[in-house]
Amino acid sequence: MSGLLSVFLHLLLLCQLAAPVTFRHRRYDDLVRTLYKVHNECPHITRVYSVGRSVKGRHLYVLEFSDYPGIHEPLEPEVKYVGNMHGNEVLGRELLLQLSEFLCEEFRNANPRILRLVQDTRIHIMPSMNPDGYEVAAAQGPDASGYLVGRNNANGVDLNRNFPDLNTYIYYNEKYGGPNHHLPLPDNWKSQVEPETRAVIQWIRSLNFVLSANLHGGAVVANYPYDKSLEHRFRGYRRTANTPTPDDKLFQKLAKVYSYAHGWMHHGWNCGDYFPDGITNGASWYSLSKGMQDFNYLHTNCFEITLELSCDKFPRQEELQREWLGNREALIQFLEQVHHGIKGMVLDENNNYLPKAVISVSGINHDVTSGDHGDYFRLLLPGTYTVTATAPGFDPKTVTVTVGPGEPKRVDFQLKRSIPPNRVPGAAPGGRLLPKQVQPRVAKRKDTEMAAAESLPE
Repeated sequence: MSGLLSVFLHLLLLCQLAAPVTFRHRRYDDLVRTLYKVHNECPHITRVYSVGRSVKGRHLYVLEFSDYPGIHEPLEPEVKYVGNMHGNEVLGRELLLQLSEFLCEEFRNANPRILRLVQDTRIHIMPSMNPDGYEVAAAQGPDASGYLVGRNNANGVDLNRNFPDLNTYIYYNEKYGGPNHHLPLPDNWKSQVEPETRAVIQWIRSLNFVLSANLHGGAVVANYPYDKSLEHRFRGYRRTANTPTPDDKLFQKLAKVYSYAHGWMHHGWNCGDYFPDGITNGASWYSLSKGMQDFNYLHTNCFEITLELSCDKFPRQEELQREWLGNREALIQFLEQVHHGIKGMVLDENNNYLPKAVISVSGINHDVTSGDHGDYFRLLLPGTYTVTATAPGFDPKTVTVTVGPGEPKRVDFQLKRSIPPNRVPGAAPGGRLLPKQVQPRVAKRKDTEMAAAESLPE
């Protein structure tokens, strides 16, 4: 009897394991339970943490996947997904929760692709940047007519129009000269933004993110920087005003990776719009000021694109499974794009880390910097490049490197400390070179041991 009972319980367990996944919309409490459920099922490769709170005090939770959660491993890139920035655009939120469950499950199943991804990448997933707005939209439900209800945060602010405007500076710099990377923030920036925006800015400044995607809804297209045009244009005005970054070809490639791995985005015709290859430059679609996408590119090392994933901002629950199947491969392939280009360490002569060293690529006017551990990551398309590393107080070093379509090329730099001016031969005590006519002269004699300096002229 006990044997039959054991067989019955085993079959019951198998049925439970084979039960279909329930696709559903998840409110805040359910979202938190899901994140901790994934963590409990994969405790050794996950970490749940909060980057801050919303206006109404809800945590902005992030689920991290890594073989060493909570630790940055040198030469292991950081990548992030952010969903539900607009509270009423909910598909990205559900897809990221589904992705979290999928990564955990496939890691436990020893899927080689997922094992490698988790072991070689530090992945950060924020399902909702605007939990307050979501609760308002969810209370209305998918059948209501309020198209914008829940879009903004609890203070009525559109979070994707709330980041410091750095585009104005780079357009000025393009005209009069100046950098278009790692632009500083105004001293009072914290007082100019919402709590959710401030938390996300501090988050992306604290980690050396390399690649990112911001998930939205209302269209089906992969949108890449710049989002802000030199001339402000309104959505629906179809005159092309493409505003490319110095990394335009790379951004197009990143957008196409997602579009063509997606079930139907690459077809171009979606939601009454047509986008060739399912991608668009943001400014050529419509101009957007103070957006998160451009901010990432102009202030940090992070390359971010915006994914518009559904015609309906709040799709019906029965549509979620189809949307997951249409996006699953694209979500994985995009994460894998962080492993392209070049990466390496920047060290001094004593093998000490050199943080904030600048990595420049000839012909691409956009630099990246090394992180606190001296490691850097520079996404590049296949080709041959001239790359230079510079750091204050050190002599620059330049190398030529050929990048292939596969794994990133390892390019390390060991910089030599510059000779201080007061140690240059012929220098005065303050570092100033003595006039040529009073430079010490050494007498030329056959017996070098008897050589003596001639006296300076009076």
